[in-house]
Amino acid sequence: MLNTHQYGFGKTVQLSPEETEARVTEALKEKGFGVLTRIDVAATLKQKLGEDMPPYVILGACNPKLAHQALSAEREIGLLLPCNVVVYQDDAGQVHVSAMDPQPVLNMVGNPRVEPVAAQVRSLIQEALEAV
Repeated sequence: MLNTHQYGFGKTVQLSPEETEARVTEALKEKGFGVLTRIDVAATLKQKLGEDMPPYVILGACNPKLAHQALSAEREIGLLLPCNVVVYQDDAGQVHVSAMDPQPVLNMVGNPRVEPVAAQVRSLIQEALEAV
């Protein structure tokens, strides 16, 4: 079961950050998403600022078919893509996987043609996270 909050949903897992990232990437793939970007926040902060933090990775996930539908309905919606998924370890050592909730973000444009796409993206990402 996923925990939800104002702008996303996720869960705590009993896996390493690396294994969680691999599993969520595979689960997203099974739902038609690819990971377009991978940002290792912890490594970047260490390199740029000399700051240490537990593992934290942002994955930019995109489902090409659904992205095409959204872009066909609203060209500027690319400003809100891709959907971010984070895998991180907190200070207590627990590993979390969370995703932005695409529905409120994509519905923000106020285009009724985007709303069913947003609902479908939300459902698929939730299913992927539940499978991790």
